[in-house]
Amino acid sequence: MDHIITLNAGSSSLKFALFTAEGPEPALICSGAVERIGRPAANLCARMADGEVIADATPGALQDHAGAIDCVLNLLAGHFPSARVVSVGHRIVHGGPDHDRPILLAPDNLNTLEMLEPFAPLHQPFNLQGVRAAMARFPQAQQVACFDTAFHRHHPWVNDTFALPIEYYEMGVRRYGFHGLSYDYISGHLAETAPQVHAGRVVVAHLGNGASMCGMKNGESIGSSMGFSAMDGLPMGTRSGQIDPGALLFLMQQKGMGAAEISDLLYRQSGLLGMSGLSNDMRTLEQSDRPEARRAIEYFTFRARRELGALTAVLGGLDAVVFTGGIGEHSALVRQQICTDMGWFGIDLNPDANGDNARVISTDTSRVQVMVIPTNEELVIARAALGFLI
Repeated sequence: MDHIITLNAGSSSLKFALFTAEGPEPALICSGAVERIGRPAANLCARMADGEVIADATPGALQDHAGAIDCVLNLLAGHFPSARVVSVGHRIVHGGPDHDRPILLAPDNLNTLEMLEPFAPLHQPFNLQGVRAAMARFPQAQQVACFDTAFHRHHPWVNDTFALPIEYYEMGVRRYGFHGLSYDYISGHLAETAPQVHAGRVVVAHLGNGASMCGMKNGESIGSSMGFSAMDGLPMGTRSGQIDPGALLFLMQQKGMGAAEISDLLYRQSGLLGMSGLSNDMRTLEQSDRPEARRAIEYFTFRARRELGALTAVLGGLDAVVFTGGIGEHSALVRQQICTDMGWFGIDLNPDANGDNARVISTDTSRVQVMVIPTNEELVIARAALGFLI
């Protein structure tokens, strides 16, 4: 039987899945994730579609993304030796200004995507590392790129530009938006399960180690909290989020910091990790009694509230908020802090439903519906891969 593998590399994780490639819809066989890559607590867990755990890797093999990819491919080969892999779908964070849909990968366009690595240095190199590993392991299989930027490619011009001379926009210095695969899934899921919500004005909060928010109207992206890079907007696990460029000029001119130092500061030492001095993991911060951990959570939720207001203005109103991503799906505390005292905004949270991670966590009388919907980027990737096979 023909199969599809999906590889979804994040800044500190690698999600994967195995699907059948027959029929109108990919059928999940196995899925899993490598989390906390490069850290002592790194682990790999894989489950069958029915929830049965089939693997748990030791930290020693998970020190970097290359080791994580090898572990995943070896795991799948060992557990499913008869699976004929005909396509591998890849999450590619940055597709530049032109890619608004998935593409088949070949050496020439792979080289083009390498040129975008400076735009997404925490993700693009690892995404392409997965492509090369899959090409070597499955030389006869199709390799399909699904871009996180594609979902946002048809923004109104005012949501894509910076107030710089126009030649910079033409050379690619513009707002791109990210987490598009997650937003694509949520949009499609709402269209199937809540068409009235889908047709309205919705802000989706993808909150995880990477975090962003997207304003949708009729299921299409109108605005995003992320801009030129996957660092803009909300604070994240180790990324700063929005910062005054004057602060960067100060660090360069007055403190003598170079580009490499500033890049390391903004991408790897900031965000929840930098503010708390403890961890980039929201679960660890919520369990801590240190005031620095509490302040990091408060800043994270404050920025989310601020961006929610901004995107509501972009949309011209608000009908629903959807929480997704690792934090968005599992942290009742974060959702509560974002939505508390927002009755004036139309949001009335149901504490019991929120504590239970229910699908709808707003009250019946709340003017704005608040929902929790697990995302499924792997299914979006698998559907794209299957589309090239049919």
